[in-house]
Amino acid sequence: MAELRPLDEKLAEVLGLAQAAKDATKKVEGLLDDGERKELLQRMREEAEETARRCEDSLGAFEGRKTAILEKARETRKEATEMMRTYLGEDAEPLDGFEFLIMAEAGELGHWEVLETLNEKAREDAVAKLTEFAIPIQQRHFADVRQTALALAGEEDPLEEG
Repeated sequence: MAELRPLDEKLAEVLGLAQAAKDATKKVEGLLDDGERKELLQRMREEAEETARRCEDSLGAFEGRKTAILEKARETRKEATEMMRTYLGEDAEPLDGFEFLIMAEAGELGHWEVLETLNEKAREDAVAKLTEFAIPIQQRHFADVRQTALALAGEEDPLEEG
């Protein structure tokens, strides 16, 4: 298998995180009764699916490294999914889900921004197109889950004993 360069590794990581985001949004959606918040998660999942598809489609520009990139993406997805399972146990509530998504979306946004920075020197057209597409979406995802978590926290009775 080919050695991965930093650009290849970061591309693999954003692909794996986009794939994991599909699972995370579905898990958090299962914690909700509310239609509007479910719609937000469904839209986020669709955008994660589109992002993953675009990443996979771009791999033609990485001839000789495609298999290694896909393997690293699978590893990243697995690690992210394990983190989600640890954080969102059996007793998880909607606020827990959105707190997890804050961390996940912030991490994903950061990875995309690192990929963009790496590509300033690499100048890979396929990567430039991906970052132009994904970064605004990730910024919106982070803002949306943060806003939702804060709204859920505002609905809590902070002094109620559990």
